Amino acid sequence: MTDSNVRATFFGDADFPIEWEDGQKELFWVHDDLHIPNPISPMYADIGGWWLNCDYMFRRFGTPFASDWIVKIINGYVYTAAVPAKAGVKAEGFEYGARYTPRVPLDPEYPNQIGAYLGWTLPYYADNFLDWWRGRLRPEMERNFERFDSYDYDGASLLDLAVLLEDVIDMHDRHWQIHWVLNFAQFSSTTALNAAIAEAKGPGDHSALMGRLQSSTENRNWDSIEELWKMKEKIKADGGDVAAAFEKATATDVLAALRETEAGRAFITDKLEPYQKVFGYKSMWAHEFSFKTWRENPAPIVEAVRGYLENDYDFPAELAAVAADLEAAKVEVMEGVAEGPLREKLADALALSLKMNPLTPDHHFYIDQGTNARVRIVLIAIGKKLVEQGVLADSEDVMYLRYNELRAVMAGGYPGNAAELVSDRRDAREDAYEIRPRDWVGTATDEALAFPYWSLWAFPEKLERKPPENDQIITGLPASTGVVEGTARVVLSPEEFEKVEKREIIVCRMTSPAWVVLFTRIGGLVTDAGGMASHPAVVSREFSIPAVVGTSDATRRIKTGDRIRVNGSTGQVDILEGFELSAEHRAVRDLSAHI
Repeated sequence: MTDSNVRATFFGDADFPIEWEDGQKELFWVHDDLHIPNPISPMYADIGGWWLNCDYMFRRFGTPFASDWIVKIINGYVYTAAVPAKAGVKAEGFEYGARYTPRVPLDPEYPNQIGAYLGWTLPYYADNFLDWWRGRLRPEMERNFERFDSYDYDGASLLDLAVLLEDVIDMHDRHWQIHWVLNFAQFSSTTALNAAIAEAKGPGDHSALMGRLQSSTENRNWDSIEELWKMKEKIKADGGDVAAAFEKATATDVLAALRETEAGRAFITDKLEPYQKVFGYKSMWAHEFSFKTWRENPAPIVEAVRGYLENDYDFPAELAAVAADLEAAKVEVMEGVAEGPLREKLADALALSLKMNPLTPDHHFYIDQGTNARVRIVLIAIGKKLVEQGVLADSEDVMYLRYNELRAVMAGGYPGNAAELVSDRRDAREDAYEIRPRDWVGTATDEALAFPYWSLWAFPEKLERKPPENDQIITGLPASTGVVEGTARVVLSPEEFEKVEKREIIVCRMTSPAWVVLFTRIGGLVTDAGGMASHPAVVSREFSIPAVVGTSDATRRIKTGDRIRVNGSTGQVDILEGFELSAEHRAVRDLSAHI
């Protein structure tokens, strides 16, 4: 590494202290607010993280730019760094609480040698993966799910569940291997299309067009929305006690009213519970075990249906609009490109990218959401047994143990007081919420910033961003075109979903597929995290909602009640009029951030 190659460094300060191990300062570490914007739980860090199988992706494809993607927990937050291919490969092992990653040096010429393999095989993956997914990989995962979904958790012994935990971890690791093959093939095809557009149409900002070309109309996300819409249509047509129940102010009130009438109880049995069994394996944040799933708590489903009724959401019209816009984008991308090699290259890149589009929401449904949810359910079942034994106070406490600590506790071999350990770690996680994580730490070099995936976190744009002219301006990335003015609603927890009112502008750290229930109601979106291909950007474009993503600190600078202007074409958010919360409201907001 030469001094001229270093763009910036940050090794910690009094507000954000960092403990470094040998070799870590030289890497570029990015805060993973895309997946895990909140302080992480110890259990998820040990067995659930998306990074645990990244070396499989890099090995399988023969990537010349990285051999692994590793994690460092700093002040409770997840930071990730790409390990250059020349630095070594991952060798797995376990210490008492977590995995460690010693490295084996590689031939320095390896990156140059293996790059040809990547370029040779990658188009084959893009061309065939949708068929593999539908014919082989998705059925494999569905078969795996059947065992855990039909398991008798209440009748199982703690020993049964201890072994089941190992089985669900095996399933998790296998599904994440599938994820990384899919993800890299898709990401590469999208990157290739972006490059082909720039080459064929010349320099300029083609991001908006590129975003439109990533839409799809056949995937499990749309299936989920369609089923919610069908519930709404049924309630609207039938009226009566069920419709009256959905006029209640909150999801809790709706559920209580439904349980009080025969028609309401029938709705729960015939509509709500079947939906939970198919689409309930998601939570506020899929990349964590400490948030309840919709399978456990149906309130978000009820809130979605209530919102659809309030707005008379028209699913067929919405889907038709997305399809029409995608077709228009496909025409637009080819306009003005003369016949010849560049047009042929663009057409080929477009075809490969379009084939992969449905796999973004589908892999979230089966892997990010579905697989992690099944691990959570096993852990909660173990937690209930430990509560019955008086070892823990709450079934959720298992999330505050490390993997090997939990195994020792189950077997009776843990030497300390597990309940006290859990209490200390809960306090530490609560304290972490008060810390503002930095966007990145370590050493930013040209080589590190060239890691392809950093575009999802809006790097190097964040590194190059100039400070705003004044405190009333917040800058981010223009994710979905349009300008909207309205009242801001800061949403930091699932309990706040039901507070969102029609046409408010949501300000949040990040969205996940579980947040789609809000998109038919809101007028705009602002996020701390994300890039042009992130979930909030893609879904905002699908719903034609002006959006700015990747602001880093919008949730800290905007308060619920502020009047703001969101310019989804320029990436600027203006605070037009501040709203000072009462001390009581501010306390409620701050408390909800920690739930």
